Amino acid sequence: MDEKSHLTTKEMQERVHTYISQFKEGYFSPLSMTARLTEEIGELAREINHHYGEKPKKDSEDEKAISEEFGDLLFVMMCFANSLDIDVEESFNGVMNKFETRDKDRWTRKEEDDHE
Repeated sequence: MDEKSHLTTKEMQERVHTYISQFKEGYFSPLSMTARLTEEIGELAREINHHYGEKPKKDSEDEKAISEEFGDLLFVMMCFANSLDIDVEESFNGVMNKFETRDKDRWTRKEEDDHE
């Protein structure tokens, strides 16, 4: 594996920014980013449905990996975050703090015996 295989979220955001910065168009508007995000979620949902749902692919459809669609979604999320000057790591830490505090008793915890 090369050095690009293990990136922090900051490095991922920087890599996306370096890529986008080479084009005159730059980042899309927030409304366009929302549309792109929705499109990518739809593509991921379609692949999930083909693999785990009741809708098989047509013979004429290309086989795409769920991980590829997830990667597309992650790229758009990084673009969106960069375009709005959002630090993904800070955003993630904030939401995890919310789940670990406010929502810590929301779901049924596994018993110690369940972990074995």
